[in-house]
Amino acid sequence: MFWTLPTIMTWTRIVAIPLIVGVFYLPMAEPMRNLIATVMFIVFAATDWLDGYLARKLNQTSAFGAFLDPVADKFLVCAALLVLVHLQRADVFVALIIIGREIAISALREWMARIGAGKSVAVHMIGKVKTTVQMIAIPFLLYDGRLFKVIDTGLWGQWLIWISAVLTVWSMVYYLQKAIPEIRAHSK
Repeated sequence: MFWTLPTIMTWTRIVAIPLIVGVFYLPMAEPMRNLIATVMFIVFAATDWLDGYLARKLNQTSAFGAFLDPVADKFLVCAALLVLVHLQRADVFVALIIIGREIAISALREWMARIGAGKSVAVHMIGKVKTTVQMIAIPFLLYDGRLFKVIDTGLWGQWLIWISAVLTVWSMVYYLQKAIPEIRAHSK
């Protein structure tokens, strides 16, 4: 099921990456670049919820879709983080924590699936909360201005991205604790 509506929506998150990055190379005022990139990120990030909803509603779930969905999410978040580090709106340490966790947990899930213990590292609520905080922090940092002339999105984005880094570590520890018994059992 490579070309169902939900899978096409998932693909759009991957296609969005060079578009969002490219906005920052357009010859226009920074506030306009920030606004365009923020809107694009929010629209494409929203497809994460929408593609899953449609896949279930239209009965178009697939193994390929289940594989591609988290990959697209991780690509979008990692690309946005790299842009934010480049723009000096996010600390490189935060980016390393978040990207490093994504690589480590993806590898852990792949290995656990190979040994038949994939369910022990299935997505948990802490991972969903981490993702939600990231998906709020990133647009705030991309916008980097005053929302409604009141909310300093740069400041709020900084707080939220650091909170997401803490949640990132917490979720990684949670998944590793779930995996340790299986790792020990298969290390003999």
